[in-house]
Amino acid sequence: MIPGANTAAPATNASPTKIIPDELPEWVVEDDDDFLVFNKPGNIVCHPSKDGPWSSMVGAAKAWKGLETLHLVSRLDRETSGVLVIAKNRDAARRSQVAMERRHVSKTYYAVLRGHLAAPVQVDEPIQRATTSEIAVKHTVSRDPAARPSATFFEPLHHANGYTFTRVIPFTGRTHQIRVHAQWLGLPLAGDKLYGPDERLYLEFVEQGWTPRHAQLLEFSRHALHSALLEFRAPDFRRAFRAPLPPDLYEFCLHTAGVPPALLRAVGSAEPH
Repeated sequence: MIPGANTAAPATNASPTKIIPDELPEWVVEDDDDFLVFNKPGNIVCHPSKDGPWSSMVGAAKAWKGLETLHLVSRLDRETSGVLVIAKNRDAARRSQVAMERRHVSKTYYAVLRGHLAAPVQVDEPIQRATTSEIAVKHTVSRDPAARPSATFFEPLHHANGYTFTRVIPFTGRTHQIRVHAQWLGLPLAGDKLYGPDERLYLEFVEQGWTPRHAQLLEFSRHALHSALLEFRAPDFRRAFRAPLPPDLYEFCLHTAGVPPALLRAVGSAEPH
């Protein structure tokens, strides 16, 4: 096992975590006439699945609120935690989605990178699907004309124990963008099964769940990425939604990545009780 690795119990299989109804209200960031906003934990999918309403954030929200229709404004990868915005009506969905399409929105993430990022850097590198990988969902930096322009700003906040706690601002919204650009920098996210030390870890997790090889090569049971702020800045629509670091990522940052408690409190964290 990697020295100092997080020893919290990981997801033991590839199936997304089922949501316990009593937990859902604890994840609410805002709940008004227009929006239902959650601080989504890692290992929970956003979109409805075949495993019933409590297997996804949208399905659980519909069941909890007794609503037939909800509109997913933002989405996060299964293992990414943080701000998840759901609109309760078509008008709220339209205003927020138009703002996103016109780029009247800003996003702030926090990530733990493997290695030392010495200074702020903006990565302007096009992204497309990784045609040389056997994993269909994998993306990569590419000079192919079909690759889509992508830009991500990385700002190091603290370095210790071989990790850099980093503020990340994506200026575009490509699939896996932050993780792809971090890998391109040579500083993949801690715990990343797909863009970390060996992409086969992703396939092995899908087929077998968490194995001793995962525990040996990965220091965290999910990729260490959290969506902390989603802010709409359209002329006719201004809202900001924030989500603190969840307990699992707080513990990893504190005990493995060596991030000082004062910094974690400054960026916002849900400290374990």
